Order: sequence, then C-alpha cells, then structure tokens
Amino acid sequence: MNFQKRSNINILLVIHIISIIILFEGLFMILSLLISWYDHEPELKRVFFAVLTTLGTGGFLYLVSWNSRYGEPGVREGLIIVSAGWIFLAFFGSLPYLYTQTIPAFADAWFESMSGFTTTGSSILSDIESLPRSMLFWRSETHWIGGMGIIVLVVAIMPLLKMYGGQLFNLEASVVVEEKFSTKIRYVARSIWMIYVGLTALETVLLTLGGMNLFDSICHSFATVATGGFSTKNTSIADYSPYIQYVITVFMLLSGINFVLHVLIASGKYKKALQNNELWFYLKIVFLVGAVLTLILFFSSEISFEKAFRNSYFQVISVITATGFATDDYLLWPTHGIMMIVLLMLVGACAGSTGGGVKVIRHYINWQVIKKSIKQTISPNAVYHVKYNNRTLSPKQVGAVSNFILLYYGIVVIGTIVMIGIGNDWETSFGSIVTTMGGIGPGFGNVGPASNFSMLTEPSKYLLTFTMLIGRLEIFPVLTLFTHWFWRT
Repeated sequence: MNFQKRSNINILLVIHIISIIILFEGLFMILSLLISWYDHEPELKRVFFAVLTTLGTGGFLYLVSWNSRYGEPGVREGLIIVSAGWIFLAFFGSLPYLYTQTIPAFADAWFESMSGFTTTGSSILSDIESLPRSMLFWRSETHWIGGMGIIVLVVAIMPLLKMYGGQLFNLEASVVVEEKFSTKIRYVARSIWMIYVGLTALETVLLTLGGMNLFDSICHSFATVATGGFSTKNTSIADYSPYIQYVITVFMLLSGINFVLHVLIASGKYKKALQNNELWFYLKIVFLVGAVLTLILFFSSEISFEKAFRNSYFQVISVITATGFATDDYLLWPTHGIMMIVLLMLVGACAGSTGGGVKVIRHYINWQVIKKSIKQTISPNAVYHVKYNNRTLSPKQVGAVSNFILLYYGIVVIGTIVMIGIGNDWETSFGSIVTTMGGIGPGFGNVGPASNFSMLTEPSKYLLTFTMLIGRLEIFPVLTLFTHWFWRT
C-alpha cells in the first residue's frame, strides 16, 4: 500500500491487463497445438503443456486482479503495461521452443521469441527446415501477433471490458505527431486490425496461386505483413519464383505504410490519405534508392536487368521496412551498394506501420529543419515554420524528433562499443546492434543475410534482445522505467 500511495500506480490494474495479453497469447498458441495434433507430432504433449502453462498463468493473474477489471490505465500504468507486456509475451512465447526442445537453451529460445514478437527477424537457428511444422507456425505467428501489436488488439476489445485504452494505443502505435481522429480510438484499433487481417489473407491467396503450398503461404504472409522476416526455408525467399518475390515485395511495401492511411483509403478518404507527407517521402526514398541499386547491380554483375531490378527493389523494401527477407546476399554487392543498404537500415518505415527503425516521419521533419536553417541563413529576418501535413509543428514537437534521433544513434554507438567489449568484432557488433534496434533481421559481419546469430555468446544475445525491445517500443517507454522520478508521485 505504501508503494502504491507513493508511486500512484495501480499495480493490480497493470496485472489485469497483462493477464489479458497472456491469455490472448495462449489462445493464439492453440493454433500450433492443432497443427501438432494434425501432423501427429511426437511434440504434441509438450506443445499442450506450453499452452496450458500460458493460459493457466494468464487465468490465475486475471482472477487475482479481478477487482481492477474496470479501471482505466493512466500514463504510468500504460508505460509499465506496454514494456512489461512485451517481456511477458517473449517469455511465454519461448515456452513452446523450450518444452519441445527444438531450442533447448533459454538464452536462444528467449532470443528467438523476442525477435519474433518485435518482428526483428534475427534468428539463432541454423537449420530452420528441421523444425516441426507446429514450431514453424508458432515462429511465424509470433511475428503476426507482434507486428500490429497484441496491445492494439487489446485496445480494440477494451470497450467489452469497459475500458478506454487511449494511452495504450498511443504508446503502442508509434505516434510521432499526434493525429486527431474523428472516430474513437477503439474503432481505429479495430479498423487497423481488420486491414491487417485482410492484407494477410490477400497475400496468402496470391502466394498460393503462385505455387507456394498453403502452410508456407500463411507463414510467409504472417512474416511479410508484420514486416518480420521469419521464413520456413533456410534460403529465405531466394529459391522461390520471381512471381512470389514480386508479390512479397509489394506487400512489404504496403506494410511499411502507416496503417491509419490504409484505414482512410478503405473508408474512401483517398484525398486525405494521399496528402500525407511521410507517405510520399517514403515512396521517393524507396524508388530512388531502388533505381540506383538496379543500375549498380546490372553494370557490376552478369545478370539480366529484370533480375537486377527485382533483387534491388526486394532488398531495398525489405531493409527499409525492417522485414529482413532476402533473395540475395547484399554483403557480396559492390561497396557503394552495401553503404546504401546501411543507410536504409537507419531510415526505417513509416510511423504507425508494422516496420521498425527511426521512422521516415522523423527524417522528413529533420529534413524540414535543415531546409529552414538554410533559408534563415540566406534570409535572417524571414520567419519560416517546420510543417507536416500542412500543420505547423511546435518547437517542442520538433525538439522531440531531434532528441529521439540523437538518442537512437547514441544507443547504436554505445551498444556497438559494449558488443565489442564482450568479444565481438566491430563489423558484427555494429551490424547486430543496428539490425536489432531497427528490427531488420540480418546485419553485417558474422550476422549477415547468409548467416545467423547462433555463434554469439549468451551476454551478446541478452543485450540484443534488450535492443530489440527498446527499438520496437521506440526507446522512451522502456528507458523511462529506469528513472527514479517515474516511481515518484
């Protein structure tokens, strides 16, 4: 009671919402149990116990916190729920791997699970195809759950629980510049999930029409729309047909766009959606870099123009959206091509999308600040404003963007130094930190697109799971919990 008075945090409410998150995870896990039963896998009982542990824990916490079921989370509760929610997701998500012994070491199972839920796509598995189908499905499903965010799903059903959830939505959905919604948050959350499900279903159909079997089509659609990158094949997408590669390219591109824009388009508000500055900045980056890389690959290697076009745009969109699928080993490209990939890793997708990274909107705003500074140098007496979507941004909003970018790159530098300090070479250290912070998947050095993260030490893996988490939650919700003033009234 003293702690609750001092911090003014409703701990039971936090436990109640986290219990709902765990229960949802257990329900999703049942699908893997059904696949294990259908395939008569020897791991069936162990998958069942993983489901039972998850649902049992969620149910117990739900009953313990029953009296707080109608509470409304504030900012502090929201920060704890969002951060702790992802940690619990990853922990219980590791149980199927541990119970079935498909990934026997906790550090590895924790890494794979966190990578899945944060849609990073980095893996410690050397032979993916050796996993039973139930575990391949669960691995892909963690992407799909984490891509849009199970917390957004909880917000969507909160009216049934007589809760609002606006704080959770804003913390979870990567809101950089707050938009005024004409409808309630719960309707936005529901609409986003409907679009999410619709894109997944449509891609599954198109992949199946291209000759991919239904199981692989579902798993790859989960990974594409969530911009996760877990494939059911050791060679990722490289051995599939050009048709399938183009389908995945298009859906990666769509999934890197703010899902609120998808909702606007689906509701017939095309003009408002197409006036979005971030959308056009994102498309310009993709098509410009893709065109340059197409020419680089065409003139530097003996491949057709179509293949150079396909490989370059696939990899550009895969990296900028932080999906992490691969059709080619970009570490074998010319140096200037590799450098363009590195820069794309630091860009990221659109805010409100399933993609990771710094986010295009922040780079757009920063570019507006640079243009403003140049103009004021030329005309010192003139007054210029930083605008986004025809709205003038306040100095506080502009400052928040600049601070985030500086902090993001600062963490990359510090993380790289720590990785080097625990025994990794600089290329692997930098590549692994950049790719896990941005949720990209493959990096550089020993963790490139033709390799995996299995050779890293346990301390390295735990560090990288932390950078996955703070990258997915955009730093502040996690780091705020480590400040002493957060816990004060």
